[in-house]
Amino acid sequence: MNFALSRRAALLAGAGAAVLPRVATASTARGKPNIIIIYADDLGYGDLGCYGATGLRTPNVDKLAGRGTRFVNAHSPSATCTPSRYALLTGDYAWRASGVQILPGDAPALIRPGQFTLPHMLKKAGYATGIVGKWHLGLGDGEVDWNGEIAPGPLDVGFDYGYFMPATLDRVPTVLIENRRVVNLDPADPIHVDYRTKVGDEPTGAEHPDRLKFGADPEHSNTIVNGISRIGYMTGGRSARWKDEDLTDQLLGKAIDFVAARKDAPFFLYFAMNEPHVPRAPHPRFAGKSEMGPRGDTILQFDWTVGALMDKLEALGIADDTLVILSSDNGPILFDGYQDRAVELAGEHKPSGPFSSGKYSIYEGGTRVPMIVSWPGHVREGHMSKALVDHVDVVASLGALVGQGLPRDAAVDSFDMLVPLMGRSERGRDYVIEDTKLMVTTGTKVASSGARILAIRSGDWKLIRGSVEPHEFHGNAIGTLPTHQLYNLARDPGERQNLADTMPDLTRKLADWLDKIEKDGRSRP
Repeated sequence: MNFALSRRAALLAGAGAAVLPRVATASTARGKPNIIIIYADDLGYGDLGCYGATGLRTPNVDKLAGRGTRFVNAHSPSATCTPSRYALLTGDYAWRASGVQILPGDAPALIRPGQFTLPHMLKKAGYATGIVGKWHLGLGDGEVDWNGEIAPGPLDVGFDYGYFMPATLDRVPTVLIENRRVVNLDPADPIHVDYRTKVGDEPTGAEHPDRLKFGADPEHSNTIVNGISRIGYMTGGRSARWKDEDLTDQLLGKAIDFVAARKDAPFFLYFAMNEPHVPRAPHPRFAGKSEMGPRGDTILQFDWTVGALMDKLEALGIADDTLVILSSDNGPILFDGYQDRAVELAGEHKPSGPFSSGKYSIYEGGTRVPMIVSWPGHVREGHMSKALVDHVDVVASLGALVGQGLPRDAAVDSFDMLVPLMGRSERGRDYVIEDTKLMVTTGTKVASSGARILAIRSGDWKLIRGSVEPHEFHGNAIGTLPTHQLYNLARDPGERQNLADTMPDLTRKLADWLDKIEKDGRSRP
């Protein structure tokens, strides 16, 4: 469903424009709006006060929601991180591409130079573009030389500036890269990384559990950095390694530097935060403040960081000229490899809200995520929208905002959802595709099995395609069955009553629709 300009105009005309903010266009009084995407990591639908959390206070995110539109039918493209980030930046469903799954830290670049991307499009529209935070989309063309120039990477797919982690908090190498080089690297202490065999004489969690801040499962029991054992082995780069407790402040500082240096011209900042992904090691300012252990503490840290960035926009005088999109790459997880008592201390808190399961799952908890859009004077304020939206649509929607069309062969699954994202219509997508891959543990290694699990949601109805026998991973049910599943989400948001056998016609119709979308190779007309 691709909104033509005439349709957007018609929707606006019928949306009570007299009481809504002015129409969002490509121009403001100062030119094009600044754009910031704040992408949390494993933050659940129920983890924020404005989404019903009672055991956690998130006043800064709640304030952002009060100044904008909060979506209750927003979906990440996948139930895991790398595929969602790929879809967000390319406008293509990740399951259409080969090898898009949770990546090790030494994986080659998934997004290739010359491929159409969100930062590429915005750069063409006159934006300065930057990424600060988590990348996790691969680097280089093969074995990465961490001691020289690292390419291809973010600078080769549309970003002017990058200050980023190669992969995740729990994966080596635990270093930051600025543009193309590791920050603070001593050439006399070169970095070596291996995900198969131990390198060097660095202690591991498996060998020295007594040196750990908290215990870890076998997958997370490789090289110890900062008292935390990681996935994968590394040696060298000691002066370049991050300290987990200080990392968020470090990234916030770089994000603030980026916007401050570019306040007089339009910029795009992709601020990919870590919270509340494992390992959860909050700064001492937040440690012990949530009563839910490190997971709750890192959510408080996330909220504070959002507030600090918003305060900086105010101080720079550009808050009213900045469109902010806040969301999460997938649903939540309590235990995800580290014994940080997230399960025991959660109490009555429901990270997924009313939905079942979370990260890794094809159930709603895997991809139904919080999403807030704010732009004072343009986005409807204090509004809760029921429009069905997906992160894969950010490319087309921002393209419409800044006057950039999409090439026929690019962003093939991205629809123009600008009007609903501005809070001006409840008419969102006709459907979303939900996606995950089966996670399988073999000894000390965990990997996607290759079994791709897809679901289609349209209106109140959701079909999960039949695949394999039931599985769970780290306590989250994956949601698989050998046969199709059908749920009415309005009546059964927890997906507990499978109606496939009693409604075979609707089940077949949705299954055929999903098959067609997959086989067509694109969904945008």
